[in-house]
Amino acid sequence: MRKRRPKKRILLPDPKFNDTLVTRFVNDLMMSGKKNISYNIFYDALDIVTEKNPSKEKAPLDVWKKALENITPAVEVKSRRVGGATFQVPMQIRPERKESISIKYLIMFARKRSGRSMAEKLAAEIIAAFNEEGGAFKKKEDTHRMAEANKAFAYFRF
Repeated sequence: MRKRRPKKRILLPDPKFNDTLVTRFVNDLMMSGKKNISYNIFYDALDIVTEKNPSKEKAPLDVWKKALENITPAVEVKSRRVGGATFQVPMQIRPERKESISIKYLIMFARKRSGRSMAEKLAAEIIAAFNEEGGAFKKKEDTHRMAEANKAFAYFRF
């Protein structure tokens, strides 16, 4: 579409927790259209989080949401060309993009982990993000550090 933004697609909530954020996460986790396998991986990961969870008073879904919240960046840098030079300009991120970035970070770093199954790797990354450690949290910190270092170029914002 050239001129206007496309309509937002309505996501159905997942069958177990009745939450649309879970559906978004599962859609990003899915490969080759295998949504059922993706749901099984996610639910198994939450079961593993329940077993390994250091704070037993929280539900696994709350642990997962807190983990996503911990790895959600507030600012990012975008390249902007001004007079032959390329500057890294720090920009605020809109809420939908924040959500999708945090989901993608969690899945990407879970896939990079060593482990037997994807459910175990995802559970380990969720617990690490919940405790404010791990690859996804480090990526968020690096993004914030980069934005802080390039704060001088903020007036190039477009």
